[in-house]
Amino acid sequence: MKQRLTVLGSTGSIGTSTLDVVVRHPERFEVFALSACTQVDLMLAQCAQFQPRYAVMASAPHARLLAEKIKVNGLETQVLQAQDALETIASHSEVDAVMAAIVGAAGLAPCLAAARAGKRLLLANKEALVVGGEVFLRAVREGGATLLPIDSEHSAIFQSLPEDPAMWAQRVDKIILTASGGPFRQRASGSLRDVTPSEACAHPNWVMGRKISIDSATMMNKALEVIEARYLFGLAPAQFDVVIHPQSTIHSMVQYRDMSVVAQLGTPDMRVPIAYGLAWPERVASGAAALDFHALSAMTFEAIDDHGHPERFPGLRLAWEVLAAPAGTTAVLNAANEVAVAEFLEQRIRFDQIHAVNLATLEAVQPSNPDSLEALLALDARARAAALRSAGRMAT
Repeated sequence: MKQRLTVLGSTGSIGTSTLDVVVRHPERFEVFALSACTQVDLMLAQCAQFQPRYAVMASAPHARLLAEKIKVNGLETQVLQAQDALETIASHSEVDAVMAAIVGAAGLAPCLAAARAGKRLLLANKEALVVGGEVFLRAVREGGATLLPIDSEHSAIFQSLPEDPAMWAQRVDKIILTASGGPFRQRASGSLRDVTPSEACAHPNWVMGRKISIDSATMMNKALEVIEARYLFGLAPAQFDVVIHPQSTIHSMVQYRDMSVVAQLGTPDMRVPIAYGLAWPERVASGAAALDFHALSAMTFEAIDDHGHPERFPGLRLAWEVLAAPAGTTAVLNAANEVAVAEFLEQRIRFDQIHAVNLATLEAVQPSNPDSLEALLALDARARAAALRSAGRMAT
């Protein structure tokens, strides 16, 4: 039988890459539902190509516009709007797998719905774990869901670990996440205050959305990935390390107790981990180019504080600090960072003030062990309000 798929965030880079893999295997996959934020015309084209039963838009005006265009084009897709519609298409009884590619904390509720419904959950939304933490993991366990990481680093780790999770703690010495270093790896740290949004979004290796591109430039994406890896793989925070690997050929590594290292290599193409997640435990063609070892001139590695400038990526160390703090602190960091990045993209704060907003918010908001979605969302709202106040003070 075909695997019926819901794609949350179908018009983003992960969503479009997912559909590219799906279209290569019409005998294996079919699209049940799609969701998007504002890109009506691209969603219309996806509906025409994949004929989903449902299409969800984030706002009523965009939903109405899509519904009008769906009708004019004679399509049968039903258009829905509102947050509970995302939860509906993520947990629907006819859905087998959910690609969770909504950026930010907005993706938490539908991820929880999919987990509680026992779906195969392909997690490209790292915030579900960074914000949801133990609440999210409990939903996965109780719902009997299958959780498969889609971030290139976490997929690489998953592929490099023993098949039996019970063996991870016994055999693994540490997990090493690789980082490209982003566009400012060799830029003088003192000049980062003058960075523009377009410069920060110009990633040297990956084609990504604006928010994650900024996170890559600040290395906050790697801090969030360390937090996600801690929840995914269950090792102690001290067993995670980060190394800069500018070529993005090795996507991450697992060092075992005998000091052997297993790594996953490939071209920097998100279709590879997407195809792995969709077909797991099998493997199918992804459409990505093969890695040409004859053309590899070098694979180099650098410590985070190479060149004597540890202040270039000050946000990275926050991963270990918030993991050692009370439950919910990771959610505060995520909310602060989402606000700070948005303020920078709107050019209301400087690039170097993103970290300052994150620090100020962590100092201002004390979590109280959130144990439900409602508590997490309330904490997220408090942290966002505090971050906006901090950004406002810096902008004046």
